[in-house]
Amino acid sequence: EIDTCQNEIDALNEKASEEILKVEQKYNKLRKPFFDKRNDIISRIPKFWLTAFINHPQLSTIIEEDEEDALKHLNKLEVQEYEDIKSGFKIKFFFEANAYFENESLVKEYQLDSKGDPTSVSSEIKWKDGYDLTARAAQRAAVAKGAQRKRKLETRTFFTWYTDNEDPSNDDVGEIIKDDLWPNPLQYFLVPDLEVDVEEEEEEMEDEEEGDNVVVCEEEDEAAEEDEEPEAEGDGDREEK
Repeated sequence: EIDTCQNEIDALNEKASEEILKVEQKYNKLRKPFFDKRNDIISRIPKFWLTAFINHPQLSTIIEEDEEDALKHLNKLEVQEYEDIKSGFKIKFFFEANAYFENESLVKEYQLDSKGDPTSVSSEIKWKDGYDLTARAAQRAAVAKGAQRKRKLETRTFFTWYTDNEDPSNDDVGEIIKDDLWPNPLQYFLVPDLEVDVEEEEEEMEDEEEGDNVVVCEEEDEAAEEDEEPEAEGDGDREEK
């Protein structure tokens, strides 16, 4: 009897998944014009995507200093999910002309193979002479060989992540971009402003506390002086006697 009930539950769960998929597909189409409009606005803001990346707590850990210089030319980012959302998605990076590579766009694609296992593929980066950032990263890794690192995410750089398709099942960077950065990049772009506001508020509170302390000290000094005056008068009376 329990097995029969469980089979009914599983059947309902499967039906629910199908319904949820249809809703997601519907709203993905409804959201697209707004994503496009947002991208048009973002394209007019210098270094928007670079700022969002380096302010993101996870993504910032894979971006090297020389990569920041390359990523400041990233002027558009898109995440496109397949019609069958469960089967995969692709991330498109669009760049203005830069000193590092010839590509106007780079695409990394995630999908399931015929067995249902995750796979990924990246378009080739056409590096300009002397500007291959993945080669530089390999050189740094060779120098630092033997140094222990706690998390795999920290051992990668942005462009080595992009070109690495060996183990997509453990590729959390793509999922972070798709599920966290892409839906609302503005929250990460604005992080510095929020920090500045907090710092200003803390400074104002410190100033107020210092002002209060000064007032308290002045009141204590005045009270001490009043206590000393009667003693001085008493000493004078004794001298006269």
